[in-house]
Amino acid sequence: MKLITWITHQDYDIPLAKNHRFTSTKFSDLYFELKRLGLEQNAVIKKPSPATINDLLIIHEKEYIEKIYFGRLSEKEEKRIGLNWSQTLANRSFLAVNGTLMTARAALSNGIACHLAGGTHHAHANFGSGYCIFNDLAYASLALINTNEAKKILIFDCDVHQGDGTASILNTNDNIFTCSIHCKNNFPARKSQSNLDIPLDDGLDNKIYLKVVSMALQQCTTLFKPDLVLYDAGVDIHKNDKLGRLNVDDHGLLARDLKVLEYFQNLSIPIATVIGGGYSDNNKELARRHSTIFSAATQVFMN
Repeated sequence: MKLITWITHQDYDIPLAKNHRFTSTKFSDLYFELKRLGLEQNAVIKKPSPATINDLLIIHEKEYIEKIYFGRLSEKEEKRIGLNWSQTLANRSFLAVNGTLMTARAALSNGIACHLAGGTHHAHANFGSGYCIFNDLAYASLALINTNEAKKILIFDCDVHQGDGTASILNTNDNIFTCSIHCKNNFPARKSQSNLDIPLDDGLDNKIYLKVVSMALQQCTTLFKPDLVLYDAGVDIHKNDKLGRLNVDDHGLLARDLKVLEYFQNLSIPIATVIGGGYSDNNKELARRHSTIFSAATQVFMN
């Protein structure tokens, strides 16, 4: 039986105040939810090693990388990120960015691979933002292009927030196509220009949202012929998400993930998934939502 590669690490969780909007244990919560669902039996689990400062120079400025490494962020910079610096945060940032690259490489080999983290698309070349330190989507894509492991990469971003950092970092690279389907009235206030931006009105329900996703898939593959897809399966599109503005329910979330995975499977294009954003006061509920992409991957690739 062919198994699906999962990438994760026990050091992904970060110390945060209990009332913080970002769930500090979301990564281990997700892992235990996947075990509870019995999905682990369909997976091969691997751990990333940390990226180096030199590795990250392909997308980030050295001064910014060293601020994270040595803990030199100003109070203003920490506020923009939304997370206070800690050694744990620095360590997990260097780990997780390489986790997405490892996931992408596994997808190229096996057709599918899933990261139990990732989707830090608000990180720009010289600053972090919106709980994002390093931009894993830009990093993994550019690393693979630079080594000729992939020639054309599509970043298909379905997080409810625009992938502004990804678009900004990659805006001059013709070998990477950025698509962002996001709520137009949501963060960030100042949007970047993706290759394809699809801004959504507040309150969109399952039916209209899924139609938009179908249209975006068609547009992306008409305009661009990828040999790898990085899929940001953000669950902050959910109607109960604290930071979302859409009206998509559990059924819509699963339908979206199945639609995306089946579309690229039918085209024989490898796909690497990251979990993206999701915000809830209920840790178990959030873990259940993030587990959706793993359930979808099992349905599509294990049958």
